[in-house]
Amino acid sequence: MLPAVRASRRTSSREIIVARPFWHSDIHLDRKPFLVGRNRIKAALRHWFAAQGFTEVECGAVQISPGNETHLHGFPVLWRPDGGAEQTLYLHTSPEFAAKKLLAAGETQIVDFARVWRNGEQGPLHAPEFTMVEWYRAQADWTAVIADTWALARTAQAAGTGPLRWRGRTCDAMAEPELLSCADAFQRHAGIDLAACLDDRDALAAAAGLRPRPDDTWSDIFSRIIVTIEPRLGDGRLTFLTHYPVCEAALARPCADDPRWAERFEAYACGVELANGFGELTDPAEQRRRFEADMDEKQRLYGRRYPIDEDFIAALGAMPPASGVALGFDRLALLALGGTDIRQVIWTPFPG
Repeated sequence: MLPAVRASRRTSSREIIVARPFWHSDIHLDRKPFLVGRNRIKAALRHWFAAQGFTEVECGAVQISPGNETHLHGFPVLWRPDGGAEQTLYLHTSPEFAAKKLLAAGETQIVDFARVWRNGEQGPLHAPEFTMVEWYRAQADWTAVIADTWALARTAQAAGTGPLRWRGRTCDAMAEPELLSCADAFQRHAGIDLAACLDDRDALAAAAGLRPRPDDTWSDIFSRIIVTIEPRLGDGRLTFLTHYPVCEAALARPCADDPRWAERFEAYACGVELANGFGELTDPAEQRRRFEADMDEKQRLYGRRYPIDEDFIAALGAMPPASGVALGFDRLALLALGGTDIRQVIWTPFPG
């Protein structure tokens, strides 16, 4: 049976007790304020999108590929078409591929409150099944969706119980956010000149005082450094970390003024990543090249690869310039309600 979590009335608000299944009435009673708060925040976000003229869509969860990022793992599903051979499809890790096909079809402002699945991810801030709010603006610069993300954080805070909170830290989403490039973040928080180390694994490792393993790539070293930087972001106010190295942004277009960097940002509150956004890549050939490279790396690291959705690659050729964001709704609700475990804001937590 599922071990549910509940905040104990006999302990501090930061402590969690692993208890009986979530459907026990006393456990549900403890969780109910968070669940009602979740609904209130979702309604407020939906109202915001409607007021902005967005069309809410529902992207199908079963796809040819769950996504082609190296470190994201999908849930396979078996499809048995009538009279046909059994096929392996996947639950999506994001509605991105289907949503971009809708942009190619002519939609201009769309949002999906999507159920998504990521295999192997579980913890106080991770659930294998969760809700992702993903939206796109055609013909919009990525600064427009950064502004959207800030507006949604303000909306969630107003519908929540005060400033965003996580493990004793607070973030006032109403305050003017910090815009911080990856290069500036590496310099400020790690003393590293990131621009001088682009594409040079050993130089980046040396600058960080790390000893690379023989099979480490430049991206591996980058990841080992950035996970020490992320907990320092979003204190007191939101931080938007921008201008990622282009090799760290598989679905984002390069910056027009300096193609070493990509139009990618992540939003942080209290050291927690809330959203990941892009100025979207629409070059089919470049997208295929990046997917193939990422799948080669997945094969090397995990011994598996996912198919490339050829229909998605074809749709990119018809897709207009656009920007989009994927926001972890459960995390945003958790911080807006001052919770301590993501299962507090999920009506029926994952059975595992």
